[in-house]
Formats: sequence, structure tokens, C-alpha cells
Amino acid sequence: MAQLIKLQNYISRYEHDLFHYPARYVRLKKQEWEKFHANWAHQKMNASTAPANPEDDWMVEPEKERNGLFRSLFSKKERPEPEMEEEVQDPGVEAMLSIKETESPFLYTEEDAKKLFVEKMYHFQVKWASSTLLHQSPLDHKYFVDERLKFLLKRLPDTFLVLYEPVFRFQKAVVELDVVMITPVEVWCLTFLEEQDNAVFAGAPERFWTKRYGDQKIRLLSPIVPLSRTETLVKKLLRHEQIDIPVRKAILSRNGYIDYPGAPADIEYIDKRAFDTWLQYMRNMSSPLKTIQLKAAKALLDHADTISIRRPEWEEEESE
Repeated sequence: MAQLIKLQNYISRYEHDLFHYPARYVRLKKQEWEKFHANWAHQKMNASTAPANPEDDWMVEPEKERNGLFRSLFSKKERPEPEMEEEVQDPGVEAMLSIKETESPFLYTEEDAKKLFVEKMYHFQVKWASSTLLHQSPLDHKYFVDERLKFLLKRLPDTFLVLYEPVFRFQKAVVELDVVMITPVEVWCLTFLEEQDNAVFAGAPERFWTKRYGDQKIRLLSPIVPLSRTETLVKKLLRHEQIDIPVRKAILSRNGYIDYPGAPADIEYIDKRAFDTWLQYMRNMSSPLKTIQLKAAKALLDHADTISIRRPEWEEEESE
């Protein structure tokens, strides 16, 4: 699962320690899956041999095992670092990650259990990208069901860092971008062009493109406009910090077709015909997190806009 390091202008834990969290997340997600899978296998075996209702076995599991499936995301045998020590004390973390009794892992096949785990981790990432121990940002719950965001996080490697619809302050201006994805070897600026299935998007050098769907023919703003804006700002910020990493840009249409014979060569057009090949290329990227990748991510986060409020529980505690 790719890591969501910035969502809109929400506060993110990655902003506090960008060089710590990405590697920590990769390691702990692996550990957590191993424990989750072991628990699933144990419950599955008990369910296949027990004559009674298999739900009984789940109900009598020790409380710490039932509600703490993801607890190790914030615990270590050795003394935790300051930020992670704060996370251990955060009462909202366990509620964020715990499996409900009605979602007992033994009720699922192994593939279903994996999907459940990934979905839980997705919700966890959205929470992580919109709150810290002391502060939180008003979260639009549409992001919990955002299909494009789910695609990016669920289908791409753990070492990919995603900024989704980030808001930047640059030269006194506030600019909202589409998607920036930082891999270990390059930065991708992405714009999605997805509406009806099998729609055909006819490109043009002008400001507008044409969408053909059935008998309909509709003009729409060229996706090159927001894509170029994203690329320009990303390159400026990286150049300002003297970070030399390739920046690529692409228009993604997973369910449609792009027809643009005279297309600019510096943009990749990934439509329904080329999508699987592109996705496989990205998923096969086995390179670990790299220092230049983290520096690039920090350069962007340093200029990202953040709006947050102090968490109510802390306000109440201080007022007592």
C-alpha cells in the first residue's frame, strides 16, 4: 500500500517527521499483517474443528487479542521515540484500527481476510493524514470512499509516497493540485480523466478537449491545464531545494480512451489500453525508500498549506 503523506490541506503526521514515518510504516505494516494472518489462520482452524457456533471462539478470545490486532503499529520492545511514545498514549488509535466482533477473520477466506486488512489500513492512513496527537483537521468523509485515492493507496507499493489534492502556498498564492506521487526513483504528476466507461476523449492543443460517449459530444477543460500547473510548481519547489530527481507527468483514464494524434511528447497518456502495463511497471518497482525521495517529499511538505484545530479532548483536559 502506498503511503498517504498529505491529503488536501489537512494536518499530517508525516509533516512532523518525514524521515521517520515512511520506513516505520513499511516495517510495522508487514509485522501487523503477519499477526493478522496468524490470527485468521488460528480462528479458521478452530472454526473447522469446533462443533459449536464458530462465533463463540471469537467471542471468548482475550480482550487484548481481539481489540489489539493493530496495536503494534505504535509499540516496540525498546523505548519508543518521542513521537511514537505519544502515539501509544493516543486513545483514538486503537479504536481507529480495531477489528469489530462482527468482522471476525475466520468468517473469511484468506483472500477476503487480506482485503479486510487492506481496507482497515486504508482507513487508518486517512486518519493518519488528517490528525496528530494534539491536532486534527475537519475531515471530509468522502475520502473514506474516494475510489481514486483507494486505487493509489491499495494498488501501489509501500515505498510510494502520495500527496492527494494537496494545497500549496507559493509566492503568496494558494494553489490546489491534483496528485503528486513520489517513488524511490522519480516523481509523478497525475491527473485523472475518468467519467463514463468507454468514453473517448479527443485531445487538442487548445484549452478544451472533446468527450464522445454514445451519441453525446461534450467539451471539457483540457486535463493538460491542471497537469502542467502541478508539474510547474513541483519542479520549482524541488529546484529551490536543489533536489535532482526526474519529474514525469501523466493523464490516467482507467475506463476510457484517449485519442490525441498530435499529443505533446512530454506527457504520458495512459488509457484503458495501456493502463495494465503501466500499473504492472509501477508495482514491479522493488526499490526501497531512498534519501533523495524523502528529501523531495520534505521539500513539498514544507510548502504545503495546513489547517487544523486543537483536538477537543486536549482542550477539555487543559480547562479542568
